[in-house]
Amino acid sequence: NRVLLKREDLQPVFSFKIRGAYNKMASLSATEKAAGCVCCSAGNHAQGVALSARQLGVRAKVVMPLATPDIKVNAVRHHGGEFVDIVLHGKSFDDAAAEARRLVQEEKLTMLLPFDDPYVIAGQGTVGMEILQQTSGSGEKLDAIFVPSGGGGMLAGIAAWVKQIRPSVKIIGVEAADAAGMTASLAAGKVVELDHVGLFADGAAVKRVGDETFRVCAEYVDEMVTVSTDEICAAIKAGFNDTRAILEPAGVLSIAGMTQYAKTRGLSGCQFVAVTSGANIDFARLRFVSERADSHERLLAVEIDENAGAFLRLNRRLDAVGVRITEFSYRYADAQKARVHLSFHSPSAEHADAAIRELQEEESPLGFARGGAYQVLDLSDNELAKVHTRYLAGGRARGDVQNERLYRFEFPDRPRALATFLEALQSSWNISLFHYRNHGADVGRVLVGFQVEEEDHERFQTFLNQLAYVFHEETDNEMYQEFM
Repeated sequence: NRVLLKREDLQPVFSFKIRGAYNKMASLSATEKAAGCVCCSAGNHAQGVALSARQLGVRAKVVMPLATPDIKVNAVRHHGGEFVDIVLHGKSFDDAAAEARRLVQEEKLTMLLPFDDPYVIAGQGTVGMEILQQTSGSGEKLDAIFVPSGGGGMLAGIAAWVKQIRPSVKIIGVEAADAAGMTASLAAGKVVELDHVGLFADGAAVKRVGDETFRVCAEYVDEMVTVSTDEICAAIKAGFNDTRAILEPAGVLSIAGMTQYAKTRGLSGCQFVAVTSGANIDFARLRFVSERADSHERLLAVEIDENAGAFLRLNRRLDAVGVRITEFSYRYADAQKARVHLSFHSPSAEHADAAIRELQEEESPLGFARGGAYQVLDLSDNELAKVHTRYLAGGRARGDVQNERLYRFEFPDRPRALATFLEALQSSWNISLFHYRNHGADVGRVLVGFQVEEEDHERFQTFLNQLAYVFHEETDNEMYQEFM
């Protein structure tokens, strides 16, 4: 397949959002421009509004929550200069949005919405116009355009334009699996509000798509694809390898979706366009991305003998099939057996599978010295292992930890978020395990063990539901049962 990237990350604000913001602001009457504009955003939309305000000479207020990182505040200030006033207000985005609405009423400002506005949709749709112009002379049929989707503004705009000019071109929207509002809405035939959204692809993390964007997408979009966090990370890596640019998670949804779409359908000989919508990524997030992007790394739990030289023998066994150990965690548990976490890098999935079979077989198929069979658990797709337990180098809990139940929690990771979470956890139940690691992302992940008596289960469940945090029970997870 031939793949073309529509590089919206090369815009002055490093995202496509400048198109919609500028088109909306330019459409205002002289009276509206004189009164000024307001938006509520701490992301790409805010930067688009700021630069549009400076270029058009329109005063604009950008409302952000108090906890907005300085890097985002400074970016808006840089693009807007003297034409933009930054208003830091409230603890949450909802508080900031309420303040923006107050300014509309009291100061007669025009609200600039991020996606659910015909002028914004039309502005984003110029991406589709340019794609058709730039591919018309290629001499090859354009089979599909893959478009990231959050609120649906760019997806609706591109679809509306392309389907009028070249209706044979498929328009395929791509969403993060944990923020798939347009996918759910199109399936239901009406706008659906999600209970919660994942924040990894924060530029496309929207609970409710727009009414107008939904109407347009329902008419013109051919298909929707959803992708996992690991697929997004792999797409960031693929984008870097090809362009030497580091794209943001929302910006590579199209690449991730296109890769999945072509692979699952066995497509070849096609020409695709993927819209890379932005490159505003915090540097601290790259650690998490690099850990999750490598599809050639496998994470295993292996039981070995508790004696001198056991790890050396394991390493030799893996070395015999040409894999390299990249991570190893161990702690003494008992005198007979040791359970270790290890990661290894392999050139292909087939090669990795062969390495695991090598460990599990009583005799080495390569004729290597007999080392006995190992008990191996492949944790490469185990979320609990990848996010938490690989960093907990400890043995199994002793018998005095009774009635333990294990939960994963997620929360927006902002200043004092962990402290707020800990305060919310105060209860009569003892915490027997706790793990938190900052990934430089907008979502915090915590693993917590509670000791809960059998007769307290119902009351405990009520307590969890009242916390208002996203949680997943992991008590039955094989990783926990066997190794913790």
